[in-house]
Amino acid sequence: MIIYNLIKGHIDRTEFPVRNVQAGVKKRQFKTWFEGYAMENSKLKIATEQFVSLIEVLAPCMDDYLYIYDMQNDIYCISPGAKERFLIPGAQFNNVNETLSKLVYPADWPVLMEDLNQVQNNKKNFHNLEYRWLNREGKAVWINCRGQVIRDEEGNPEFLVGCINEIGRRQKADNISGLRSEVGLFQEIKDKDEGRLKGFVLRIGIDGFKEINENHGMDYGDMILQKTAQCIGAAILPGQKLFRVVSDQFLVADFTGRDLEEAKNLYIRIGRELNRFIQNNLYEVFYTISAGIMALEDLTDQSYADVMKLTEFSLNTAKEQGRNQYYIYNEEDYATFCSRRRMVHIMRKSVNSKFEGFEAYFQPIVDIRSKRLCGAETLLRFHNEETGYISPSEFIPLLEESALIIPVGVWALEQAVKACCEIRRSIPDFRISVNLSYIQVLKSDILAEILEVVNRYKLEPGSLMVELTESGFLEDNPKFGRFCEGLKKKGVLLALDDFGSGYSNFRYLSNLSPSTLKIDRTFTEKAMNNEYEYNLLRHMVDMTHNIDLKLCIEGVETEEELEKIRRIGPDYIQGYYFGKPCPLNSFMESHVVLPGLSIM
Repeated sequence: MIIYNLIKGHIDRTEFPVRNVQAGVKKRQFKTWFEGYAMENSKLKIATEQFVSLIEVLAPCMDDYLYIYDMQNDIYCISPGAKERFLIPGAQFNNVNETLSKLVYPADWPVLMEDLNQVQNNKKNFHNLEYRWLNREGKAVWINCRGQVIRDEEGNPEFLVGCINEIGRRQKADNISGLRSEVGLFQEIKDKDEGRLKGFVLRIGIDGFKEINENHGMDYGDMILQKTAQCIGAAILPGQKLFRVVSDQFLVADFTGRDLEEAKNLYIRIGRELNRFIQNNLYEVFYTISAGIMALEDLTDQSYADVMKLTEFSLNTAKEQGRNQYYIYNEEDYATFCSRRRMVHIMRKSVNSKFEGFEAYFQPIVDIRSKRLCGAETLLRFHNEETGYISPSEFIPLLEESALIIPVGVWALEQAVKACCEIRRSIPDFRISVNLSYIQVLKSDILAEILEVVNRYKLEPGSLMVELTESGFLEDNPKFGRFCEGLKKKGVLLALDDFGSGYSNFRYLSNLSPSTLKIDRTFTEKAMNNEYEYNLLRHMVDMTHNIDLKLCIEGVETEEELEKIRRIGPDYIQGYYFGKPCPLNSFMESHVVLPGLSIM
């Protein structure tokens, strides 16, 4: 009677949808047959075919997969839907071990075999294992396979009967917020088959939710999610549906045809409800929300995937623009975003293809006293067959955002050191400058990389100058100080680039202890056209010399500018007047062939 009770319990617990009348009739018919069969066969020696019939009746009524493994006859039967999902030949197959070996993720195969061996050797009566199966695309899918072992009269395992469910599958509802999940939104969009969708979608994100969890704990964060859901629910209008999507994000779908003005008003109402909650909570925590708004009529493709993709873009844009605000989806903005993402993809391919497309250019630096070439700044350039030449002002921020600046920066450093070694054969005291991004300092061991390259090429450390852009150091970070101190100990020179463009210049002079300051073209151009700015530049030169630093003025382009700059007495000059950035071969031909010749 063990089998009888097991199967009867499955039948009784199975919920058949009210609208599925045919399934209900099948259930009653099968139950009547099953009880009659059990009365005629007290020992209930049921053949595999009867189990298959049971699976066919129950499978349409559940998301999980029922299975029966006839261990004595080597037959495996599973819910028909599994063959559409997983890498199995059909809903019923023989040679079970051989078939499973192709279905189970290779690393999990020994674990499964160990568990099944324990079943075969009478060491366990219940199979319960989490492991991975391969889907039809060959990707690993986590499952939980549970099964009851049914033994014959001699006590040998005869059947393994149970259920498989995908433990990585997205849940249809969220118990914390009490809302349906994005799976529910997928179904809503799928069910709208009467034509194009009209209305809007509002995707909401809590600003700084990570800090709420960190400061108050996960339980408190769950309470905030719940209360936020209630505030949004109190603000929505009839016909609008609310879902919780990923993490701290919610989505309101309006398929009634309301316009963007209504979407803005909804955002404002939600903000008022949240403020009311925050006040009633005695300001124990204060937070705001950002939102991405999208008119459904603006979508060419109204699929679930596009709705989620474009609302995520819109919400992220609202947060990037300062948070506590909404952003309305704009197709041109999204095209720009896609173009930038495409550029990152192209540059990542370049990095993985030995930096094909990247070039190191060099611009001369002149000693104003000796009037001779004393160094060069290494500048990064990039071109591609698809894109042509890309401006550094466009691609360098993308390198920083994607962290590709780390490998590209190391590559540029090596090009600079290699070039310096070659030029020093003609100009023994020549120095090379190379720019570093603050991303490299924060997120990589760039000091070790610098020292490794310098040692490998046997370059004197004082022949390399690292340029740090001041604008990247607006945050205090101990790592910057340690990095600069490490350069100083090893004899590598440090320059603070774009000096005067930020707001905390003198503090950086104290903290970073550079050997050289560089004034960029923007400041130089102002000084050439404004007496006040010119006098300010003069005082800056004097101040630099008074604290034993060197000063380089960039952006000198004409002879008139050269004469005005020479009168205030900087140490070095750089600009188009002496030469534009160019590849190493051109630099050697233009500036290094006759090193004894004055270039001013």
